[in-house]
Amino acid sequence: AKFVGITGTNGKSTTTALLAHILGAAGRAHAAGGNLGPAALALPLLPDDGVYVLEMSSYLLERLATLRFDAAALLNLSPDHLDRHGDMAGYLAAKAHIFDRQTAADWAVIGIDDDVTRAFADEARAARTLRISGSMPADIWADGTALRDAQGVLVDLAEARALPGTHNAQNAAAAFALARALELPRAAIAAGISSYPGLPHRQEKIAEIAGTVFINDSKATNADSAARALACYPRIVWIAGGIAKAGGIAPLAPFFPRLAEALLIGRDAPAFAATLAAHGVAQRIVATLENAVPAAFARARATGAVVLLSPAAASFDQFANFEARGDKFRALVFELARGHA
Repeated sequence: AKFVGITGTNGKSTTTALLAHILGAAGRAHAAGGNLGPAALALPLLPDDGVYVLEMSSYLLERLATLRFDAAALLNLSPDHLDRHGDMAGYLAAKAHIFDRQTAADWAVIGIDDDVTRAFADEARAARTLRISGSMPADIWADGTALRDAQGVLVDLAEARALPGTHNAQNAAAAFALARALELPRAAIAAGISSYPGLPHRQEKIAEIAGTVFINDSKATNADSAARALACYPRIVWIAGGIAKAGGIAPLAPFFPRLAEALLIGRDAPAFAATLAAHGVAQRIVATLENAVPAAFARARATGAVVLLSPAAASFDQFANFEARGDKFRALVFELARGHA
């Protein structure tokens, strides 16, 4: 069997799930695991032509010191987990272990949308390196409407409804590159990307009620992740809050003009409210999701906005984890929908 490893700060789970979906749609035996789901050691035994797709955190990479990946991807790096790695150089070194035991026959797929990985791509050791981007020319890249390579258009991204935004275009480029490294036909890869249903809690469209769209992005536990969702919609009623990360939501100021209103929940709602008020954004502390959902619906109907849960904060003050927070949001939206049926 072949082994594919995927790492990076953001997009690992989506790229892992997307590649697994592409393999499944093409009829190729596969199993996905690592960070995303089952532990790598618990995955089923696959036939010789099978593919293991493993989501690798820097933590896992430091421990699985003997694994060689036939194809490995480093998507991006942004400051996360620096408490463990000391600085960006240490963080990059931890992620770069994914390429350590590769041979001349193996593939390295490297994102070039941030300075750190772009510089790293120029010194990558693998004989066969594919550079990928969600926004700029590369071996496989997205031009805003389509995924392309040197031969032309690969996939019309409008067909890939579960992959909105530049960050998902980069994820799609990475999955395409890895699938090509596995020698899947181009048409089969394109079909898999177009039919990908998306992962729960990651910009998941859960309902449309009386013309108002509700998006569950509970996975956004930091500002960097929330920025990727805020960038996708022109007018937003934003549900945010919880336990803030360092820096809070100040880095999101470029997106504040898109906000019809912010409805704030959780422990650090007052801090978020202060940041928003300083920028003149309408905001209310509503404390809980139970209060936020009906209030957001009313505001969105009046302004033609989408309702976006993208908390930019951890969930542990009110929920067991981000999944429980997203599940609660979904249940409340469905309850609202029944009232408008």
